[in-house]
Amino acid sequence: MVPLILSILLSLTSYASPLNACPKCGTTQVPYPLSTTPDCGNPNYKLSCNNHTLLFSSAGNFTYKVLTISPNTNTLIIQPPIIDQSTCQSSDLGLNGFRIEDDSPFNISKSNTVMLFNCSENILLSPLNCSSISPCRLLAEQGIGCRNRLCCSYLKDSSMTSRQIRLRIGGCSAYTCVVDFKPRQTVDAWNFGIELQWLPPN
Repeated sequence: MVPLILSILLSLTSYASPLNACPKCGTTQVPYPLSTTPDCGNPNYKLSCNNHTLLFSSAGNFTYKVLTISPNTNTLIIQPPIIDQSTCQSSDLGLNGFRIEDDSPFNISKSNTVMLFNCSENILLSPLNCSSISPCRLLAEQGIGCRNRLCCSYLKDSSMTSRQIRLRIGGCSAYTCVVDFKPRQTVDAWNFGIELQWLPPN
């Protein structure tokens, strides 16, 4: 009886496993199903590890640093692109901002407040918050988000695409994002990042 129990336990241990999990990238654990090489994780959940830094690639192959991973909620947070303050343009403007492939298991979660900067006045016709009390104004006043440029904010929700943060010349040319934005928090307490969630593999 004891050998049978041991055999079952061993089979469960191998199923759960170190064989499917990818090795750490630097100090960051890479939990299943996330994958950094073809022989670990699930290749549909592809990330890359470059110089001990974990990276997420957009549909245009622009890479964003992975800041945190929460396997219990199937979420990870990536670093927003750099904003050139002299031109008020995000570094991924040439790719029209951030976009995830349509067949990807990842999408942009509803925990993100997106702040758009250097916008044309056409955006005032949209339902976005472009008022003097918009969160982006707080950021701009501290010199972080393109001072004296039209800016607007919005919370990602089901009425907007969950796979894109769109930029374009003649629209808005820069953006950043805050996860779980709370109006009463000071800017230095904001959690800057873009939270992505993934669907569990079948």
